[in-house]
Amino acid sequence: MAKVIAHSLFTDFDIDLFKAGKHYRLYEKFGAHIIELERENGVYFSVWAPSAKSVSVIGDFNFWNDKQHKLNVRWDKSGIWEGFIPNVEVGMRYKFKIKTNNNMVIEKADPYAFSCEKPPNTASVITAPNSYKWKDKDWMTYRKEKNGLDKPYAVYEVHLGSWMRNTEDNQFLTYKELAKKLVDYLKKMNFTHVEFMPIMEYPYDPSWGYQLVGYFAPTSRFGSPEDFKYLVDKLHQNDIGVILDWVPSHFPSDDHGLGYFDGSHLYEHPDPRKGYHPDWKSLIFNYGRNEVKSFLISNAFYWFDKFHTDGLRVDAVASMAYLDYSREEGEWEPNEFGGNENLEAISFLKEMNEAVYKTFDGVQTIAEESTAFPMVTKPVAIGGLGFGMKWMMGWMHDTLDYFSKDPIYRKHHQNEITFSLAYAFTENFMLPLSHDEVVYGKKSLLNRMPGDEWQKFANLRLLYGFMYTHPGTKLLFMGGEFGQSEEWSFSESLDWHLLQYKPHKGMQMFVKDLNLLYKKTPALYEKAFSTEGFEWINYSDNENSVIAFIRKGHDEANDVIVVCNFTSEVRKNYSIGLPRKGNLMQILNSDSKKYFGSGISNSAKIKIVKTPRDNKPFSAAITLPPLGIVAFQIK
Repeated sequence: MAKVIAHSLFTDFDIDLFKAGKHYRLYEKFGAHIIELERENGVYFSVWAPSAKSVSVIGDFNFWNDKQHKLNVRWDKSGIWEGFIPNVEVGMRYKFKIKTNNNMVIEKADPYAFSCEKPPNTASVITAPNSYKWKDKDWMTYRKEKNGLDKPYAVYEVHLGSWMRNTEDNQFLTYKELAKKLVDYLKKMNFTHVEFMPIMEYPYDPSWGYQLVGYFAPTSRFGSPEDFKYLVDKLHQNDIGVILDWVPSHFPSDDHGLGYFDGSHLYEHPDPRKGYHPDWKSLIFNYGRNEVKSFLISNAFYWFDKFHTDGLRVDAVASMAYLDYSREEGEWEPNEFGGNENLEAISFLKEMNEAVYKTFDGVQTIAEESTAFPMVTKPVAIGGLGFGMKWMMGWMHDTLDYFSKDPIYRKHHQNEITFSLAYAFTENFMLPLSHDEVVYGKKSLLNRMPGDEWQKFANLRLLYGFMYTHPGTKLLFMGGEFGQSEEWSFSESLDWHLLQYKPHKGMQMFVKDLNLLYKKTPALYEKAFSTEGFEWINYSDNENSVIAFIRKGHDEANDVIVVCNFTSEVRKNYSIGLPRKGNLMQILNSDSKKYFGSGISNSAKIKIVKTPRDNKPFSAAITLPPLGIVAFQIK
């Protein structure tokens, strides 16, 4: 086997950008790249290890012998080791063997590997140059229109390992199998987007993917990187947007990973008050180190660039933004201004968002930010973090708390269900009912509802109806759409057999129809983030536990009148104020028999009369079904 040949893919400009934290396409330089050099095929390897005394590439091509292929360190003090090794082929496994300045010898996977061995094995894998032939040109052309903030977002959150499994052997479905089964299901259910819980390579199944090691590698559990591209391609060909969970907040300390990479705190912050996460027992990136910033922003670019993804949902933003997050007195140090904000992390998030939106048309970044950190979705130019959307955790907590109460007590808690509208337009909010709400003893959404079986299903349909008509975009975790009874388990399939039973089948049909109504009703999405898109009719009828409101779009002819009855009483001749004359036409009724409801409904056409009510010049008398939501348009 030939020795390492001196070669570089880096220009002086690349090195300057890398050191300045401004190189956003490092995946084109670092890692393992198949090239031809001096008429020989092989692989160019490069790795950042400034505290290394020597770096060797070990792998299938040299019997994992570290004496054979020692990389050359660059002269420019960038800390980059590199070189070309002939006759290395696609599919071969490799690692970097690093001898540190303090004479430790460690083996590390490639931080920029495009593919990894299937866990529990940990080597990186040589992949072919990008050869996938995309067929989603139409989607990529009109994505900017489809993916805008004034468009519907009905997001289905999916954990690929447990959405559905092969029934014979309980094995994972592959990316290619999912490209048929999952795509067909999403289309049938009228979801506009899918959000994948992290698919970047992770060693530990019970982490659900949130402890990443291979930031540039789709997990090999379900197939190859090309197979994952095929899945994204098929989703796009069927008009479904793809959002990926992304975890720049922390990473695990596995021996082969980023931690203590070259014998120094290379990727993690050296101060444990900033570099160690007590909740997740994991390491925190050093956001103030330019090379780390380049690594992370390059990773965001990579998924947009090479995999055509349409959004990144950024995990645990609050844990990044606050120095005292989950820390007791004395376990954190204030910033230079005496505050608790992590200024370096905030600067990184701003720069990442600015760079992403400047470079990629029609994409969105979505913050999972669990506090009231200000201006998360405001532009960086006016002091915001620059995200497109933010999860509305307050709405989720208050609403689930309200719905868990027996309806007879709800009149004492009216404020819990209306409070979200007091701050609904302070950010661009996405309403999440995510995986976090159906684990760790919290029960499934269905079994968090009070009452007997009928009431549980009626409550859950009402909850979904309220969610879909409330301002903001929507996210529902898999299984919720058919009323999964048990808590989610990452190690087995959803309980698809429940669909043989009418309540679950009815729930699924309701969510399918709700998605369709949302998609085709502009008033429900055109002004989702504006006060102009919402008007109360009545929020103070706590005695009856009823609320009524109007959702508005650009054309008042599309306005939707929504009324929710949070009790099990049928309310006939319930009068609501209305802004103009005409007839009320019912467009949604969660109590329909086809949804396993009781069938209490309104006539096809309800005359609006010139009797003022609720500070409106007109009114109409409607029937409110038990634990039901009804919606109308004025025709």
